[in-house]
Amino acid sequence: MQPLQGKIAVVAGATRGAGRGIACMLGEAGATVYCTGRSTRGNLASGSNRPETIEETAEMVTEKGGTGIPVRTDHSDEAQVAALFERITKEQGRLDILVNDVWGGDALTQWGKSFWEEDLSNGFKMLQQAVHTHILTSKYALPLMLPVKKGLIVEITDGDGFFYRGHLFYDLVKTSIIRLAFGMAEELKEHHITSVAVTPGFLRSEAMLEHFGVTEDNWQDGTKVDLNFIASETPYFVGRAVAALAADPEVFEKTGRVYSSWNLSDEYGFIDVDGNIPHWKNYVAKIIPDYKYKECDDEFYSYWRFLSGKKIGSTAWE
Repeated sequence: MQPLQGKIAVVAGATRGAGRGIACMLGEAGATVYCTGRSTRGNLASGSNRPETIEETAEMVTEKGGTGIPVRTDHSDEAQVAALFERITKEQGRLDILVNDVWGGDALTQWGKSFWEEDLSNGFKMLQQAVHTHILTSKYALPLMLPVKKGLIVEITDGDGFFYRGHLFYDLVKTSIIRLAFGMAEELKEHHITSVAVTPGFLRSEAMLEHFGVTEDNWQDGTKVDLNFIASETPYFVGRAVAALAADPEVFEKTGRVYSSWNLSDEYGFIDVDGNIPHWKNYVAKIIPDYKYKECDDEFYSYWRFLSGKKIGSTAWE
């Protein structure tokens, strides 16, 4: 069955990793997926040492049962983003799903350094690449959703809590993405457009496989480098999480919150493409009993809202 047959999606940052996995699983569910990014065949993104391209992703989407359409787009360039959605308007006349997964911060994150010890320009660039681009892309996508009062925006983050993530700028980006999903949800409520953040667990991306010197066929050997790799998930697992959300007719009830691939697997019943059912939080609780964090829950979100019933500006607050 293909519950997303006829649906139109954009995955911004679909070249590799979670973005590629999400694009492919939206295709598996039958969607037409515009796969955007900067790396194309014969023209890899400036500064990138990775070989993956958006054309490869689009072909994989089609092989999975959807329709993949590659469109080279630098999501920090407003003119290119506007042109992308002008094209979609002409070709499709609609947009059902937007996934914001533009990141590019791995090479900019200087783990082990305090912010006063590192090159701040890297951190500022990370914020521009992974937060500003998401806002810009959503701005131009929404005119395709607002008239029909329907649509899903998914922000890809890291972690489903507000714990500190070990690096100032990395933490700012990933927690800002959660807040961005919430803020957009507040402004989009009256239009019945859903905005959520989604996190994968320990992602077995192309770069991570290469880092551990393994392939998808023998990935378990990566545990020789990091025992926690045994609980990793393929990029398709979070892809199926996003596809499940997109296929849920009641998804609007989830708007404004952050969800994990493992909790969504518990709820919707999907498994990873290798037959496993990875559950990062359960694994961490079992292996590191003293390592505990609090997921963003009802109490957490209650602190984000005024409860007086008054209006602030043009927004009606609960």
